[in-house]
Amino acid sequence: MKRTMSREWILGLALTTAMVPIVSADLTTTISSTTNWGTWEGFGVSLAWWAKAFGTRTDLADIFFSTKSTTYNGQSIPGLGLTIARYNAGACSWNTVNGSAMVVSPDIIASRQMDSYWIDWSSTSPSSSSWSWSVDANQRNMLSLAKARGANIFELFSNSPPWWMCLNHNPSGSNDGSSNNLQSWNYDQHAVYLATIAEYAAQNWGISFQSVEAFNEPSSDWWNGETGTQEGCHFNSSTQATVIGYLRSELNSRGLSSTLVSASDENTYDLAVSTWNSLGSTATSNVGRINVHGYQYTGGRRDTLYSLASGAGKRLWNSEYGESDATGEELVTNLMLDFRWLHPTAWVYWQAIDGSGWGLIDGDNDNVSLGAVSQKYFALSQFTRHIRPGMRILDGGSNYTVAAYDSTAHKLVIVAANWGTAQYLNFDLSKFSTPGVSGALVPRWITQTGSGDQYVSYNDTYISGTKFWSYFPTGAVQSFEVSNVVL
Repeated sequence: MKRTMSREWILGLALTTAMVPIVSADLTTTISSTTNWGTWEGFGVSLAWWAKAFGTRTDLADIFFSTKSTTYNGQSIPGLGLTIARYNAGACSWNTVNGSAMVVSPDIIASRQMDSYWIDWSSTSPSSSSWSWSVDANQRNMLSLAKARGANIFELFSNSPPWWMCLNHNPSGSNDGSSNNLQSWNYDQHAVYLATIAEYAAQNWGISFQSVEAFNEPSSDWWNGETGTQEGCHFNSSTQATVIGYLRSELNSRGLSSTLVSASDENTYDLAVSTWNSLGSTATSNVGRINVHGYQYTGGRRDTLYSLASGAGKRLWNSEYGESDATGEELVTNLMLDFRWLHPTAWVYWQAIDGSGWGLIDGDNDNVSLGAVSQKYFALSQFTRHIRPGMRILDGGSNYTVAAYDSTAHKLVIVAANWGTAQYLNFDLSKFSTPGVSGALVPRWITQTGSGDQYVSYNDTYISGTKFWSYFPTGAVQSFEVSNVVL
């Protein structure tokens, strides 16, 4: 059913206090004013591996870490405004130490070999020749560019300990992928490595890491191993628990007691539940935040993981998400499910630049070449540009709606998506003590997944009583900003 209402007609109703028109939307969701699923910390991105290739590009820094529009390939691109950057402490170096050298996986992708700062075991002193602080300049430069553009939360993470700490000297993983590859006599040295980088960054880079993560998908065995395509290392839960304790101690000894230990960056929600339940009380008490990856997509018990985190008094991040759907539909679907059931306080995309649909911008990190901005980028911008740090996350009332509230500006943000046939979606704000002002403009922005509108704004939507509605084509995601709202 098609409806058209002019701005003057709506305003006329408001000004003359005539009866509110009865509108039958196809779907109605009621936004909660009483829920509190946490204070939003921000959206972010990991810097490995794309920043190793493109870390000097200021235009890319503008696109990802500012909200200003930037010209890219002749097109004006609205910045994502990401405020979180995850920095990867590498595991690779090409030196020989007492006859030992790094073993290189035959399938490793060169752009995924990240430089290690600690190149041999002779000394733990960061000022000694055992450490090389000039490597990894591009990733480090993008970290600084991100900070200059407003990013204010930084996490240090590891895919593998330095090669010389590994049993087989291969930073891509153990020979079978499922065995611990960190030498037992180096459990504490892995913690020393990460804590030293955190201390050095604070003193020399102007970067204070909010958290340090010693593992990356540590329980999985299918993606890492001696023929892996990237850095990786398997850790069973008891080894994780030991390293967590060492890391907490090493950070404390360097005056970094406020730096969180995050864990364990498992591949799926269900693996994260299993790992958390097996770490033991000593280790979990040393974990300041639970990290999980979103590769279970529409599956898994997000709600169970949230209950565990909430019960333990821990914050929860989706610290890595990615897939090859360049249309943006999978991203929006899974992000909506995360808001609805996982309730993270931050959400981090994996590869900002990559091929085969994985990147927000299509690119080849090995050949250092760039292509088009993905439609997925514009779908993500509906969230990142409107749900901003400091907002309170509310219950949007449905799996297709996310809501956030800015208590300072008295502004309600709603992001909604429609995967069914084209229809009107109705948003009921009657639960708020002040649901905006009837007749007031509600600015909206639309992206159509796959193709169509990329990120287009409209001023054609108005509050009618305690509700407003908007037409959603199939595959549309829209954001709305409602002013003068009081919980």
